[in-house]
Formats: sequence, structure tokens, C-alpha cells
Amino acid sequence: QVFGRYVLNNTPTWAESLALLLVLYVTMFGVAVGVRDAGHIGLESFLVLAPDGLRLKMEYLIHVLILVFGAAMAWNCASLAQSVWEYRLPTLFISEGWKYVPASIAGVLIVLFSIEHIIALAQGREVEPAWG
Repeated sequence: QVFGRYVLNNTPTWAESLALLLVLYVTMFGVAVGVRDAGHIGLESFLVLAPDGLRLKMEYLIHVLILVFGAAMAWNCASLAQSVWEYRLPTLFISEGWKYVPASIAGVLIVLFSIEHIIALAQGREVEPAWG
């Protein structure tokens, strides 16, 4: 869009819509990676103060709640994508449903990563970050 505006003196009409769509994809996959690396908002101060037995139960509860949230996000966003699939984004000429696909995929990934965390807790180990 900047190149078109300042160099060609002609802004493409689809540039902003494409940028917003790509931001959705990057953001949703970033959210899933954040869950994988346990970078989500947790109750760390409460966990540190809790006795070991309670701490483990609280960690299970946190991961189960995140799993439920991911499942609800995947299901509802897939339903929403399906309901608007026939409509087109006027500037990109693709289905309106593509705006909701990344949230559906991210929801499925959140469920899988939560299951991974729950299994790791049951085995008494931590999930290693994706980069190390």
C-alpha cells in the first residue's frame, strides 16, 4: 500500500484488506504458540504461594480451562466461517469465511497444546519451549 501510494501514486484497493487478513493469521498462530510455550496469562503468584498438592491441581485446572476455551473458539469460529462462506470480501474477491479460518485452526492447536501440557503434568515433567 505504501509502495503504491508513494511510488506509483496509485494505491491498490485490496492492499489494506489483505494486510488485515494477514495480521489475523499471524496473530492467531502467535496465540497458539503462546499457549504451547505457556506464555499465556497464568496465576503465577497464586501458584508460587500454594502448597505442592494444590499447585498441581491448579495447574491441571488452568490447562483444562484453556483447553475448553480453545475448543469453544475452534467450534464457534468454524461455525461462523461456514455461515458467512457464501459472502465475498469485495476488495479481495475471496470468501468472507477466510477471516475466521485462522481462529478455528488456532483453537484446534490450543486444544492439542493443552493436552500436551496435561500429559506432561501427569508425567511430572515440563513441556519444552518450541525453540529449545
